[in-house]
Amino acid sequence: MTFTMNSRDYMQYVKLVCKKIADSKDYISEIDAATGDGDHWVNMNMGFEAIAASAEEFSEMRLSEMFKQIGKKFISVVGGSSGVLYGSAYIEAAKLSANLEVLDETSLCTILEGMVNAIMMRGNAKPGDKTMIDAIYPAVQTYKLGLQEKTDLTMLLPAVKQAAIDGAEATKNMTAVKGRAYYQADKGIHHIDPGAVTMSYQICILMDYLIGKLEA
Repeated sequence: MTFTMNSRDYMQYVKLVCKKIADSKDYISEIDAATGDGDHWVNMNMGFEAIAASAEEFSEMRLSEMFKQIGKKFISVVGGSSGVLYGSAYIEAAKLSANLEVLDETSLCTILEGMVNAIMMRGNAKPGDKTMIDAIYPAVQTYKLGLQEKTDLTMLLPAVKQAAIDGAEATKNMTAVKGRAYYQADKGIHHIDPGAVTMSYQICILMDYLIGKLEA
């Protein structure tokens, strides 16, 4: 079984993320207030709402152009570090998809790996620093290893989803090295990182969307 994902598919996925972020206002704001300044939900909601509002336009673009426009939208609309980090990730995705008409299981993995590398480079952060990276990095590594081992996608995609969930949850016991939580007296220990949570939402929704598209 396999899948393909074009620009229209990707924008359908973005709209699902937009709804999930909007519906999670209270929870994200609560966990962000514990370690940050409480603006993470506002920024993420603003970004995804702006992108979802352009869904019809972006759906008609080639993958590379769509990713570039999403990146530019994040940078222009979202304040703070999140906008720059997400923008950098999507601009890297644009470069990696330059010659692609659709994404398949292999090219999607390449693009996700490129995105997480761009976030780490731009943010000068790594796994274990208590950031969004702690959700996406283990998910990408799980995905990459599964492809190498030729794991059936019906098993691999749920495993990637679970890796993102577990990665976000693991930030609860991490000491912040980056982000607002670093400036707290307790370095955010015992509090889950909101950026990792919203990133885990994106990975989970993407995997669920792709599970629904699996074809024999």
